[in-house]
Amino acid sequence: MILEICANSFQSAKNAQDAGAQRIELCSELCVGGVTPSYGLIKQVTEDLSIETYVLTRPRSGNFTYSDAEFEIMKRDIQVCKDLGCSGIVSGVLNEDQSLDIERTQILIEIAKPLTFTFHRAFDCIPNPIETLEQLIALGVNRILTSGQEVSAEKGMKLLKTLNEKANKRIIILPGSGIHLDNAKLFKAAGFIEIHASASKVIQDKNKSSYFGEIQQTVSDFESIKSIIKSINDEM
Repeated sequence: MILEICANSFQSAKNAQDAGAQRIELCSELCVGGVTPSYGLIKQVTEDLSIETYVLTRPRSGNFTYSDAEFEIMKRDIQVCKDLGCSGIVSGVLNEDQSLDIERTQILIEIAKPLTFTFHRAFDCIPNPIETLEQLIALGVNRILTSGQEVSAEKGMKLLKTLNEKANKRIIILPGSGIHLDNAKLFKAAGFIEIHASASKVIQDKNKSSYFGEIQQTVSDFESIKSIIKSINDEM
């Protein structure tokens, strides 16, 4: 089973590599669901680390319906990721009614080629997941990151299993959200071949200031990642 770590910094990415994770989804600002990381961060990760790196292409927090200007930014960010040697793109676009924006998503997939393409958790906003699954397969998407349209992947297990059965190896269903040491094995037992986790811990800041609010800094934890890998590699 492949463990993908949602890495929000260079240190998170390094911890994922050192602990033995096979892949990262590189992003920034997990507190808002993740946005596109900076050029400098992508460059440092791809130059200094060897772990397979997929990059989130999401220009802002909030919904997944984008203006023309935002869409142009997304296209340019994907090209930057290709130029810097990344392995994959994590992205996607919805219409205002929350259905899949097929045209714009297809454009992003074409720009990303030959990189692999993951449709991200915008999928969890979609009202017709089974129909959308078939649309994404037809577009050539490689995997779907989803919690099964619940607050956590464990709670969304019923839909996740249905999606995985209907995918029938044509696309990878990548469960994510709330996956940790104590429940990772559930997904292996259910037949999933990949899982997604942040394995985060809060960094204690002795000089914390309330000026910028109460958002805590987190990092993907080496020991937590290592423990999850051991758990999913142990015999069932």
